[in-house]
Amino acid sequence: MSLELMAPLMFGGLVVFLLIGYPVAFSLAANGLFFGVIGMQLGLLHPSLLQALPERVLGIMANSTLLAIPFFTFMGLVLERSGMAEDLLDTIGQLFGAIRGGIAYAVIFVGALLAATTGVVAASVLAMGLISLPVMMRYGYSKRLASGVIAASGTLAQIIPPSLVLIVLADQMGASVGDLYEGALVPGLTLTGFYALYVLAVSILDPKAAPGCPPESRTLYGSALVIKVFTSMVPPLVLIFLVLGTIFIGVATPTEGGAMGASGAIIMALIKRRLDWKLLTQAVEYTANMTSFVIFILIGSTVFSLVFRGVNGDLWVEHLLTGLPGGALGFLIVVNVMIFLLAFFLDYFEIAFIMVPLLAPVAQKLGIDLVWFGVLLAVNMQTSFLHPPFGFALFYLRSVASKEIKTSDIYWGAIPFVCIQVVMVAIVITFPGIVTSHVSAAAGAISGSASDEIRRQLDAPGSPQAPAASGAGGAPKPGEGRDDAKSEIEKMLNQQQ
Repeated sequence: MSLELMAPLMFGGLVVFLLIGYPVAFSLAANGLFFGVIGMQLGLLHPSLLQALPERVLGIMANSTLLAIPFFTFMGLVLERSGMAEDLLDTIGQLFGAIRGGIAYAVIFVGALLAATTGVVAASVLAMGLISLPVMMRYGYSKRLASGVIAASGTLAQIIPPSLVLIVLADQMGASVGDLYEGALVPGLTLTGFYALYVLAVSILDPKAAPGCPPESRTLYGSALVIKVFTSMVPPLVLIFLVLGTIFIGVATPTEGGAMGASGAIIMALIKRRLDWKLLTQAVEYTANMTSFVIFILIGSTVFSLVFRGVNGDLWVEHLLTGLPGGALGFLIVVNVMIFLLAFFLDYFEIAFIMVPLLAPVAQKLGIDLVWFGVLLAVNMQTSFLHPPFGFALFYLRSVASKEIKTSDIYWGAIPFVCIQVVMVAIVITFPGIVTSHVSAAAGAISGSASDEIRRQLDAPGSPQAPAASGAGGAPKPGEGRDDAKSEIEKMLNQQQ
């Protein structure tokens, strides 16, 4: 067997493992080790390749960026179980309930707030499904609209910071988590606005599908409603600033922001007198499960990627994708269609750990900004939660929905929102400025190529001078050795270009 055949066979073997139904983490690791042993037996790989595995696993354990995952997960679960979602939905429902589609607007608005405080899709969908769905059914909302709005609003936690998928994407692409957070904020809020516009269109075209609440259902008016809105909205908004504001202004790293968010969530639960041992136990247990799930997949993907690169699989994927017609635009179209189709069968973590390490180097070689590319993939991967028949948000909603709501109603209700997400993908591709214009350049950031940076360092005052060679004519003039060294380096850089 030649080395050229190893990469396609290895990728095909991974697909077979996944189709059989093995867990993703073990499929990745087993596939990598299997082909690694075959490669060594055939003399195509050196045994020292696998000796790098312990160091890579230790590198995963030492990666402080990944600490943000348990922090944000714990924060979201404490907030969800301490009743913040109930308070928000009740208050915003009172505020918007009188207008047609008012409860649907409240669900979208609360979904965005929960996304900005929890970052966990399951918590958002389950909380809003338990609280809002019975109310919407009681007031005569369309089953499809109600289920679609709840499932789609829950998936906003995928794209609105502090999203867990953005942390994973940043880690896999070697990008800054803070940059991805800044870049994803406007697309996430735009998507929220599109959901509200869809509800507005439905309420105009089919008023019976999204009626207003009857006056007797509103129990708060005037100053009482203002006080309720203030007491319900201020704590989560303060927490959002504590987490995202400190990250955006550069005071805290995403990991430190997550730690402050987790501490803030515990304080909020204490103030509401809802913090007990059962709540803490459930939050810690789920956080440990989620973190272990992510780390195991990451270790498996590390084993797979090490062997895959050893058999030149990265070059195989690069040649495959750079040879597409249309250059960077053709690459983007093919990649987004591929991610959209994979989302029917794979979870967003699986896509992030399997596909992104293969796609990011190609995107960088084509001159695509990795922060923009990461946000684009995050918007696309959001559809993985809404895809019938395997969307996890649909399963979460099915688990709490009453029997009168059929599974087909949930599926059909999700389809318009999947279409809205696809439109958002097209908008991000067409108008990249909605991502890139909101990413602040870090202080001292390097712009241009490495050659440009070397030239800047040579021109900088106080940069190290080359030792001056003493000639027969005596001591050199000041700066003469530096100018000679500069001209030699300049000549070498020009030759490289």
